[in-house]
Amino acid sequence: MEKNICECGGKIINKKVDFSIYGINIGKFEAEVCQKCGEELFSEEVSNQIDEVAKKKGLWGLEAHTKIGKAGDSLIIRINKKIADFYGLKQGEEITITPKDKKEISVLV
Repeated sequence: MEKNICECGGKIINKKVDFSIYGINIGKFEAEVCQKCGEELFSEEVSNQIDEVAKKKGLWGLEAHTKIGKAGDSLIIRINKKIADFYGLKQGEEITITPKDKKEISVLV
């Protein structure tokens, strides 16, 4: 297949695109973009730049694994400090937990 043609058959162009992590735009970065399907491909160098910006903004490594605990008759989920700080959560604040399906829940702050 031709280098500047996407697998979908669309033409690939170079352009700067917005990049967001956790809903926060961290800037525009050079990418190869398919004009038909919109797929974006970043070079290794640009990916490293994105990682550095994410680290500087404190957005790197926010995903965390935790265990379900128990308090009385209720189950509890601990939220680590980095995530609590990211959302500005404080002890005693109310949040809303909503089931999305059998494998995912949504937490609204």
